[in-house]
Amino acid sequence: MVATPQAVWFTKGTPQEVRKAVDSTVRQAKKQRAVPVIVAYNLPFRDCAQYSAGGALDTASYLAWVDGLAKGIGKSEAIVLLEPDGLGIIPWYTTINGDQEWCQPAEADPATAAADRFAQLSGAVDRLSALPNVSLYLDGTHSGWLGAGDAADRLHKAGVAKTDGFFLNVSNYQLTERQVKYASWVSQCLWYGTNDAEGGWRLGHFEHCGSQYYPADPNDFSTWGLTDQWYLDNVTNAANPPSGPEVLAHAVIDTSRNGQGPWTAPADRPAGDAQEWCNPPDRGLGPRPTTSTGDPYVDAYLWVKIPGESDGQCFRWAPESGIDPVRGYPGPAAGAWFPQMALELVHNAVPPIGGPRS
Repeated sequence: MVATPQAVWFTKGTPQEVRKAVDSTVRQAKKQRAVPVIVAYNLPFRDCAQYSAGGALDTASYLAWVDGLAKGIGKSEAIVLLEPDGLGIIPWYTTINGDQEWCQPAEADPATAAADRFAQLSGAVDRLSALPNVSLYLDGTHSGWLGAGDAADRLHKAGVAKTDGFFLNVSNYQLTERQVKYASWVSQCLWYGTNDAEGGWRLGHFEHCGSQYYPADPNDFSTWGLTDQWYLDNVTNAANPPSGPEVLAHAVIDTSRNGQGPWTAPADRPAGDAQEWCNPPDRGLGPRPTTSTGDPYVDAYLWVKIPGESDGQCFRWAPESGIDPVRGYPGPAAGAWFPQMALELVHNAVPPIGGPRS
């Protein structure tokens, strides 16, 4: 597990500090004849003050930090994943369906917080996409979270057209086969909502797009072909269709911990209280990092989340207990090494450790 290539996360520091740290990373990668995967994770109101709280104080300081990160990369080759959860959790946002975002920090101005988030991300996109040898991806969440249309709408607002595409499943456990489907839908939905044919009636209407929630049933993978058919009818066979997947936005998928898929909480516990995403038991390493995915919408499988690092102290439905009731003992703080979970990931790896690579 330790010998498998993994991403390097940059989460703090002054512009000068992050420049030096990134420069050191890309220099080490060059010596190994490798391409570094760099995760930028320093947005204001990061993770909505949850387990991975922190980030820059405001837009100006954030963009100055991104400038430092960009200078550290310079002309070197790198894959940059810009702000996991940055588009999945937006302070004071109103979703594509008109629902109010649950993330409502008192310190943020409800009138400007969502617009600030898009300004921060689009500003970072402008800076990083200008680098000559960077492949840049924005947060597309995953198939167990945003509908394809909502993800496409947020990506569009953040400037995905200037990037190589979006990343999926970072720090999560969703199965690869579902992320591959979801990637194709988000990619095609981005085209659908920007297609100006026939008078432009599709423009901006990402909410029309088929998703894992409709016409598919999110809990029954055998129905996901219904959404494939929606895209065949409305993209492949639309007026002025794209020439193929090669001209559309692509995805990279975090497969670091998805070998066994997501954890199912006990039936007698409400899903929200169970924190299924937080250090679930008996999970496994997923497909090994590769750029040979065999899918035209997916550029790479990557290990983005460092397997073996904790998701946080998960108290689930028993916050007063001070322990994880599923495991029976306290979990480490977010980002700290979790040896018991690391062993679970190795023992339950798919394919097995030492077996054939994807």
